[in-house]
Amino acid sequence: MSFPYPSNMPILLAPMAGYTDIVFRALCVSFGCDLTYTEMVSAKGLSFGNAKTADYLTLGDNETSVAVQLFGHEPDLLADVAKKVCDKLGERLCCIDLNMGCPAQKIVSNGDGSALMRTPALAGAIVEAVKKASAVPVTVKFRKGWDGDTCVSFAKVLEEHGADAITLHPRTRVQQYEGTADRSAIAAVKAAVSIPVIGNGDITSGQSAKEMLERTHCDGLMVGRGALGRPWIFREIKASLRGEPYAPPTVEERLRIALEHAERIEVQKGAHGLVELRKHLPRYLVGMRNAASLRVRLNEAKSVSEIRQLLLDSAKDATI
Repeated sequence: MSFPYPSNMPILLAPMAGYTDIVFRALCVSFGCDLTYTEMVSAKGLSFGNAKTADYLTLGDNETSVAVQLFGHEPDLLADVAKKVCDKLGERLCCIDLNMGCPAQKIVSNGDGSALMRTPALAGAIVEAVKKASAVPVTVKFRKGWDGDTCVSFAKVLEEHGADAITLHPRTRVQQYEGTADRSAIAAVKAAVSIPVIGNGDITSGQSAKEMLERTHCDGLMVGRGALGRPWIFREIKASLRGEPYAPPTVEERLRIALEHAERIEVQKGAHGLVELRKHLPRYLVGMRNAASLRVRLNEAKSVSEIRQLLLDSAKDATI
């Protein structure tokens, strides 16, 4: 059985548009994430030489193994772009992942993302074309279905056309991110195919990761929103799977990790990083005393330096 991941039970960071940039990925790697995924990358954008799209392929110094997620619906175009990505990233590229699960209207309206679950023959043709062009394994991330449960039949099509592994987020496109992830769907897909199946959805702690494995018998775990503001979740999951005790970061430690995030963004993006920080930093404050007032002050900050001072002062207060 081909396994395109860096370990036999990989804990992966999901590709999340607007969040899994070079800075956040590097933080997650530092806490034990086995494999990071780029934000989803437009194959058409890369083919047109769009500079902003190409920036998504910039990797962090500690990203020795990364997956690039491409989206699109044209087999030949995706195959050509996959080959170029392989040439560009070389040995640091673990696999090409095909996005067949994004539910965003601007994506599905073009026939991309989860819209491909409505055209399984085209999805299979895409996998086959990319597989022939790629120097690395080809994987697919998809959903339970468009508005019903079609994931088993869809998974079989992907396997038949050469997919090396698949990741299932067990919500439909219609559900978006509402409701509870249906882990029985992952179990059904795992029982139906012989390629590795990665479970994704509602993994927010070490305990929920164990429950995912016990319920689905999947071959690996992919963490998405559960890692936002909590990059240490990878360390927590690994401790839980080994049956080892785990002590979560203290409030002071959480604030200092948030500070590290801010400083990494400043180095990487300069003053432009302020917008990025406003998305990430409030998530570090969940459950903290006086979180609401600190969140307001962070959002009102006019510079990364001001954010740095707010976090330093809050970290000091947390030790008093």
